[in-house]
Amino acid sequence: MTLRVLVADDQGVVRAGFAAVIDAEEDMTVVGEAADGAAAIRLSGELAPDVVVMDIRMPELDGIAATRLITGRPDGPRVLVLTTFDLDAHVFDALRAGASGFLLKDVHAAELLRGIRIVAAGESVLAPSATRRLLRHYAGRPSSGIETGRVPAELNRLTARERSVLGLLASGLNNTEIAADLGITVGTVKSHVNAVLRKLALRDRVQATILAYDLGLARPHPPGTSL
Repeated sequence: MTLRVLVADDQGVVRAGFAAVIDAEEDMTVVGEAADGAAAIRLSGELAPDVVVMDIRMPELDGIAATRLITGRPDGPRVLVLTTFDLDAHVFDALRAGASGFLLKDVHAAELLRGIRIVAAGESVLAPSATRRLLRHYAGRPSSGIETGRVPAELNRLTARERSVLGLLASGLNNTEIAADLGITVGTVKSHVNAVLRKLALRDRVQATILAYDLGLARPHPPGTSL
């Protein structure tokens, strides 16, 4: 299967460079290029890409607004945000808008290609710096309802086992590690993850992780713990 990729960046040279790297892969093809957010929205509808590689700062409509509209469509493509600006606001806004990944533009070509494949497979990818920022953000937040004995309404939709899976997922464990921790099969973990995403109307594991932190179901690792 060939992955169809749309590249959105307002700088022609940068856009062409990304496109060349992606097109050189046997399992990928660039189906279109967009110079602004409005064009990215239009082309994502016309060309049906699997993944949109999206810059944040673009004219007409920025990448975050474009991401929100693209991922809000039924069966819309997944979005991998690629930007020069490693700022807290950009990380949070991009992920909350529905992006499945956040990488910096100085990432090695191999890491970019890996990110595209991961996002296309329905998983998520974050630059290490973005992960650290997310953890620092939540580390200083006050106790939430679940930590004070009040269960948020969203969690009432989940079974006890699904809550456990969500918490472990948000702590950074993969399906194999979750299965080992809970003493269940990897297939069962996948079923629970899919149920969590469906019941909470979440697009992927990134959004599930953010919600788990928002609800206090997961807490950051202590300082000095590897991510």
